[in-house]
Amino acid sequence: MDSTTTPSSSSLLIFLVVLAVVSGEARDPFACDPKDGANAGFPFCRKSIGIGERVKDLIGRLTLEEKVRLLVNQCRRGAKAGNKGVITTAASFNSSLWEAIGQVHFSTGLGLKYAGGAQVVSDEARAMYNGGAAGLTFWSPNVNIFRDPRWGRGQETPGEDPVLAGKYAARYVRGLQGNAGDRLKVAACCKHFTAYDLDNWNGVDRFHFDARVMMTLNLNKNLFPCELVLMSVSKQEMEDTFDVPFRSCVVEGKVASVMCSYNQVNGVPTCADPNLLRNTVRKQWHLNGYVVSDCDSVGVFYDNQHYTNTPEEAAADAIKAGLDLDCGPFLAVHTQDAIKKGLVSEADVDSALVNTVTVQMRLGMFDGEPSAQPFGDLGPKDVCSPAHQELALEAARQGIVLLKNHGHSLPLSTRRIPCEYTTPLQGIGRYSRTIHQKGCADVACSEDQLFAGAIDAASQADATVLVMGLDQSIEAEAKDRADLLLPGRQQELVSKVAMASRGPTVLVLMSGGPVDVSFAKKDPRIAAIVWAGYPGQAGGAAIADILFGVANPGGKLPMTWYPQEYLSKVPMTTMAMRAIPSKAYPGRTYRFYKGPVVYRFGHGLSYTNFVHTIAQAPTAVAIPLHGHHNTTVSGKAIRVTHAKCNRLSIALYLDVKNVGNKDGSHTLLVFSKPPAGHWAPHKQLVAFEKVHVAARTQQRVQINIHVCKYLSVVDRSGIRRIPWVNMVFILVIPSIWFLFKQQL
Repeated sequence: MDSTTTPSSSSLLIFLVVLAVVSGEARDPFACDPKDGANAGFPFCRKSIGIGERVKDLIGRLTLEEKVRLLVNQCRRGAKAGNKGVITTAASFNSSLWEAIGQVHFSTGLGLKYAGGAQVVSDEARAMYNGGAAGLTFWSPNVNIFRDPRWGRGQETPGEDPVLAGKYAARYVRGLQGNAGDRLKVAACCKHFTAYDLDNWNGVDRFHFDARVMMTLNLNKNLFPCELVLMSVSKQEMEDTFDVPFRSCVVEGKVASVMCSYNQVNGVPTCADPNLLRNTVRKQWHLNGYVVSDCDSVGVFYDNQHYTNTPEEAAADAIKAGLDLDCGPFLAVHTQDAIKKGLVSEADVDSALVNTVTVQMRLGMFDGEPSAQPFGDLGPKDVCSPAHQELALEAARQGIVLLKNHGHSLPLSTRRIPCEYTTPLQGIGRYSRTIHQKGCADVACSEDQLFAGAIDAASQADATVLVMGLDQSIEAEAKDRADLLLPGRQQELVSKVAMASRGPTVLVLMSGGPVDVSFAKKDPRIAAIVWAGYPGQAGGAAIADILFGVANPGGKLPMTWYPQEYLSKVPMTTMAMRAIPSKAYPGRTYRFYKGPVVYRFGHGLSYTNFVHTIAQAPTAVAIPLHGHHNTTVSGKAIRVTHAKCNRLSIALYLDVKNVGNKDGSHTLLVFSKPPAGHWAPHKQLVAFEKVHVAARTQQRVQINIHVCKYLSVVDRSGIRRIPWVNMVFILVIPSIWFLFKQQL
């Protein structure tokens, strides 16, 4: 419900000030048109005046009724900010790619469909805005943590790791919003704040879900073998997991908007929680923008959650908590009555409007003729250009993960776009003659009538490619998964086809979330497994490029692939990330879960081999303290706030050698392994770097790690501390450890 544009084209219909809507060659009136003499005397139209003064002037001219109308966004015109398939882009672990996608992304039905986090951004967004086909504020990216593998919207996120999600958020938002200082090219929005990762599971939906203080749940013994204690969203896990990507989005990405979520956190709706919105987002992180509700969230916490007794109280609670814009009609309907009853003041409404109108000013929406503004020269030529199409293909290639390659069965041998969607069949057909048989009527695969044709085709082919997996009928917004298996009889089809195949069988998986394909991993007749996620417009071509070796796979899994039996121990409603051994609760994500997996976080193979050598690394790092805290070191950790953290980082230098015969890109993943204890994860991603290395050559890579930010841990009270001892290791060289001792 939140995949829409925001207020930029929905309001300010006052004293002949109308926002631009262009249709064909005729342009409707737009705000502050210099040819309209009525605008001449308005200070808010003068670009020479500071934005703060312009905003104050505009709001000062509004009646209360007009102000209240501007608290809501119901227009919803323009392009949708789709988020499906972000996880495929995250699998590239390439932060420069994420920023490039934000700068030159792709339009609805065109370009990088379903990949990278939004469908209309930056260059193409401005081009479409200039043509009257889109607005300028987009509710993207989704940076929630992919906490549970069943979540239907996990495909929209950058994965399960907070550092990865945070870096994705910051880089993508920077690419989207541009680098012109306070001027915004497009306004991004990080959503859904916070601890939101359940849509509809086992009778619990997002409109009623509350992760609150501890309570005992008598679980269905057939589904869950033990009784569990549901944990609240603790201060510790808010600080080291759920809030991390949002903090990065605001502090580093300078995002223009944050969206609060439907759910409650510990009994309070996020859109009515002043501690979250006003204290954390606004005061601590210094959001320079507005807070918007997920669509109809204010109505949800009144009508569905019954959080307040009256609608006026709901409106007042939301505004006073720090909500600036309501996606829905609720505030427009009930705010004036709330003011009359003394529950909220007109000054509170003014404060909310300052935040939303300021973003509109920064977008240039009151600067007159759009074509005369920065980015005004962007037009049809900039939509779905050849360069954008090539980036769509490259993004899809980089996000594909090679999970298995038994006996080097891939790449396959071969005998030899306009802006459109390419299927895997079309992509493969560019390299080889194909025999295509549809083994299942649809993704549900409830019947086997078509199996015989697929089996017969496999028996004739030199190689068999099975494209299986999920789609939006299985996992989507408002639809969480019931299990982790291939739907219906897909597994049966895969096994029977592999048994009959004359040549190697390659399983290509399309999905957002993880799939338990243990059977295929263990089956020697299935030579290779490739995870493509939802790779978008150029996905079919990218898959074929990987299968035939035109591109070398370099993607890594941004989430853990669990076995099906894991689900019996973890209700989706249990928010705890850390394991609870006394309750047989195994914990979540690679950071806290030590049990068996199908494929681990960060797994991904290549067609070549890389060797790493440590060129240079520190053996110790000194942590200077602020003078008045010299005696506050206690136990085995010091507070980050007591350390002089500015520019306190360490540098690792690694030589990465490609010892194979094929050029390739490799992702270095650097993990921290803090001292044992209840505070910290088992290990934590602290840095990653993508490096391209030609065959038989070597590259030196420098990786910088900020000590306070990445080598700290969060205690049970939610306080971030630096342990006295912290060990770092480089993935795929587990025998090599760096020991850093803080020296005071």
